[in-house]
Amino acid sequence: MMKYDAPMANLVTRPQPYVMDTTKEKKIRSVAIIGAGAAGAVTAAAFKAERYFEQIRVFERRERPGGTWIYDASPTASLPINPGALAPEVDPPLPIPANLPTTTPPNKQERYAKTSIYDDLTTNVPSIAMSFSDLPFPYGPFCPHYIPQQYIASYFSHHRTDTFLALNTTLENLSKLPPALPGGLNRWKLTLRRHDSLQNIDSWWEEEFDAVILANGHYSVPYIPHVPGLKEYTLAFPNKIQHSKTYRSAYPYKDKRVLIIGNSASGHDLSISLLPVAASPLYISRRSPSRWDGPLPPEGIVWKPTISSYNPHTGKITFSDGTHLDQTDIDAVIYCTGYQPSFPFWNTASNGRELWDYTQGGRLVNNYQHTFLQDFPSLGLVGIPRVLTFRGFEYQAVALARYWVGRATLPSVEEQKAWEDKRLEKVGREGKKFHDIPWEDGQTFAWLGWLYRFAGLGTLKGEGRRPPVLGEDVRWAVENVRKYPVKLGRDGNEVTQEEERDWVLVEGERKDLLAFI
Repeated sequence: MMKYDAPMANLVTRPQPYVMDTTKEKKIRSVAIIGAGAAGAVTAAAFKAERYFEQIRVFERRERPGGTWIYDASPTASLPINPGALAPEVDPPLPIPANLPTTTPPNKQERYAKTSIYDDLTTNVPSIAMSFSDLPFPYGPFCPHYIPQQYIASYFSHHRTDTFLALNTTLENLSKLPPALPGGLNRWKLTLRRHDSLQNIDSWWEEEFDAVILANGHYSVPYIPHVPGLKEYTLAFPNKIQHSKTYRSAYPYKDKRVLIIGNSASGHDLSISLLPVAASPLYISRRSPSRWDGPLPPEGIVWKPTISSYNPHTGKITFSDGTHLDQTDIDAVIYCTGYQPSFPFWNTASNGRELWDYTQGGRLVNNYQHTFLQDFPSLGLVGIPRVLTFRGFEYQAVALARYWVGRATLPSVEEQKAWEDKRLEKVGREGKKFHDIPWEDGQTFAWLGWLYRFAGLGTLKGEGRRPPVLGEDVRWAVENVRKYPVKLGRDGNEVTQEEERDWVLVEGERKDLLAFI
């Protein structure tokens, strides 16, 4: 069972009591929300519920809401392969026109706007834990990808926040502005671009807001690790190397010899899809066993260790154990190695520092509770931690809304820095990623509990949304309902499981229960 009194809970500063901030110059009345995915949808609803803000705008670069769940049947034919390159190199900012507003020829630079949704993708979080607290998914526990997309669009309509949407509009530059009055909070200037497909031009303009929430997700820019010879290999054998972002179905790989790199959620999904279609055997290169791996690979699959080098001259792929595959052994290599958060709109020169540190797995710089920024109190983020996706976003959104209304007060900057220092020390010591919040040792519960207490209740008159309760039914689903069977228990033995259609109930458990996200 989960230990809700885990040591990590001691690192969380208790929220301060409600204090209504009546200082006029510090009031936030206009808010821009970047992104109309799940994080943007619940943030818009939370801010509207306060009945306080005079202007709420949601900017979305796609033509409809849905975020990463929008399905693109025709992905970008071939994305550039840049082994080891970080998001700022792969997804650089666009040059801003000198005089705004203006129009320009349409942008030709790859912006990674198309999603990574493949045909048979289903959710991997139980629907009761994934849906927002006030509107359940139509069915579950796991559903096809078009259900979350429809759900997000319906959520905007359900709360009548669809009027806040500015679709087909990309944030290209975010720069802080001086406070409107001395002693006030920094405001923000947004440089925006909208493509007009009818006239085939891009329109550029600027808008200013008291506060901004970044809810733009972090599953857009693919990451491929550096391997000696890989860059040269991609030039010698064009289109042989790809990332799972451009994968849509198994049919193009019929009778092809395929090597999958990575065995997390997407790698596992692709192996299931490709196994009956691709030539046998299907090779999977893995750094370590996943929680659904048994002692032996399934029939038709060969496990390989990590790749140590590519030979662009012979086409040979060599693995860390000294074994290799020749050029004629493999037709396609699919990297299922994840994504990096990208903020090409962040103006480092104007804002005085980087927003994201890409070293050691990446982290949000100078953050507090993965939601607030110590030196930018009028800038918030929703959706960075890898926890209970939709439901976790809801806690963050409500907390930010309460804070900017003035009914909740953060600890001092010194206390915020102490919190981050302790977390960085703990995470670094345990070798985890900085934006992971494990479920099993109580860290997720402690984090959501802090946001819950910080937000508190709405007003007696009904202003403000109440953060959801993380009830027994939700906790049970997270701990017991699995999209795939978990093959290994803590002692290395197979756990007892009761099969239920295409998902299972498990009686065993293994850290970390949120590792599938």
